[in-house]
Amino acid sequence: MSLLALPYPAIDPIIFQVGPVAIRWYSLAYIGGLLFAWRYMLRLAARSPDVASHEDIDDFLIWATLGVVLGGRIGYTLFYNFDYYAANPLAALQIWKGGMSFHGGVLGVIVAGLVFVKRRGISPLRFADIVACATPVGLMLGRLANFINGELFGRVSDVPWAMVFPRGGPQARHPSQLYEAALEGLVLFIVLALLSRSETIRNRPGVLLGVFMLGYALARAFVELFRQPDAHLGILAAGLTMGQWLSLPMVVGGIYLIIRTPEKD
Repeated sequence: MSLLALPYPAIDPIIFQVGPVAIRWYSLAYIGGLLFAWRYMLRLAARSPDVASHEDIDDFLIWATLGVVLGGRIGYTLFYNFDYYAANPLAALQIWKGGMSFHGGVLGVIVAGLVFVKRRGISPLRFADIVACATPVGLMLGRLANFINGELFGRVSDVPWAMVFPRGGPQARHPSQLYEAALEGLVLFIVLALLSRSETIRNRPGVLLGVFMLGYALARAFVELFRQPDAHLGILAAGLTMGQWLSLPMVVGGIYLIIRTPEKD
């Protein structure tokens, strides 16, 4: 154990438990992120141009919840631990034990969102813009929950703020979950909040979504330099991690949405 490491603030992942029912920080992070997104989307939708009604956003909360949970879990089983879940399919249902993929969650919300806006006759890109603006806070809460769980920790380091994680061995490591919470969450939320104040940007459907995709991808790819690669995956082709490879399509898509010629919408 490094003598220079900061003490890891051991917080019980379970907030309270009554019999077999346990309330965990991880679950609360998802609930808190979705509720914040709902309220913030209502605020954004109240600005011009008209995007969706109060009722539409209320109803979308259920669709978004299903998209995040199902997409995040399916994405994790496919992208990060396919062999294990192929051999133990019932384990894929044990969401309370952790194991969610952000990229899978994005795909889940995209699918749910496309079906939702088509049924309601809502502009897909305008609606996606307000969803994108509301998403970073959920990311921040999720990364903080990862930190509390002592999972997804960073690589071995001698920086003054390195920590010894309970499941990370005796060596001090980067608290990479906090890096992600700051960059993917707080910083990206502030950037999008500032940009969303511009009526010019709001009248270019897809730009805010593009900024979110590009911003998340760059932040994730950067933090992956400090995050411990998944033990069963390691470093992949071209020296990139799985998180970096999955972020590349988001970089391309984000740049396209930002620079594309706006269409009448």
